[in-house]
Amino acid sequence: MLRTFKTLAFGSAALAVCVASGAAQAQSRPLNVEIDHATRVQLRGPAGSVIVANPKIADVTVVDANTLFITGKGYGVTEVIAVDALGRPLFQSQVVVSAGSAGSVRVWRGAQPTEMACGSSCSPSVRAAPAP
Repeated sequence: MLRTFKTLAFGSAALAVCVASGAAQAQSRPLNVEIDHATRVQLRGPAGSVIVANPKIADVTVVDANTLFITGKGYGVTEVIAVDALGRPLFQSQVVVSAGSAGSVRVWRGAQPTEMACGSSCSPSVRAAPAP
């Protein structure tokens, strides 16, 4: 059974306690995800909650209590945190969503960008290019 978690209500005081306690183990470098692609994250224990700071940039699908897939939805930077049932951080990382190095082109006509998906030929993508 697949469950998708978007931003869950999580009191700022509770988050501050987790961070202040030093229990948070932030990843040493950001997790890079291409837009419209997913990256698998294996947790060291079962997650009780998953928090996505900006669900317009990334989304998380929980496959089972120990496995997450982070999907790039929009260009930008956000943070993903997974905590256990007691609120202790299992995973915390900055997520950077960017365009892939191949397979897409942005065409500008004046100030209007069009995102193009390219294989053997290019055609407009279903995703609208972000405004500058």
